[in-house]
Amino acid sequence: MGYGNIMRLETTGASWETAQQDSLAYSGERASHTMAKTDAGRMEKYRSKINSVGAKYGIDPALIAAIISRESRAGNALHDGWGDYDSKRGAYNGWGLMQVDVNPNGGGHTAQGAWDSEEHLRQGTEILVHFINRIRNKFPGWSTEQQLKGGIAAYNMGDGNVHSYENVDENTTGKDYSNDVVARAQWYKNNEGF
Repeated sequence: MGYGNIMRLETTGASWETAQQDSLAYSGERASHTMAKTDAGRMEKYRSKINSVGAKYGIDPALIAAIISRESRAGNALHDGWGDYDSKRGAYNGWGLMQVDVNPNGGGHTAQGAWDSEEHLRQGTEILVHFINRIRNKFPGWSTEQQLKGGIAAYNMGDGNVHSYENVDENTTGKDYSNDVVARAQWYKNNEGF
């Protein structure tokens, strides 16, 4: 894959805060793997779409599956396709399996396709590729894998919030977004054949 090898990335996995979504008594890679496994059955129905989109954009399907797991628990955390309700705005911030940011003060994207459609997965993956490329330009001295991890963090909170590789997740949700997603992706690659 032209964007780096997800299996070469070091990861600390999920934070305690993220692990509490499943009331786990542990954090780290083990927690990320447990949550990915919990979502694996639901993920299966999206496999062909994930593989198709991954091939089209040169993104490892395991990474797309991991983002879907983290963002929407493979659709289980959504309400009619919507997630991340913002009580101040009185509206949802995210659309679909990959939780495309539709908040005008956030990503400002217009949702494309049904929440579980290949069109939606293409949109989410295009956004991911955009952020990987932004991180490549911002940090040309980083390795391809570091740029990939930075792009994953930027998918969550924008490239303007990525300041160093050592603290790549300092501004992400749960302060673990890219580390958790990488650990989930590695699990999907090793255990589910993505």
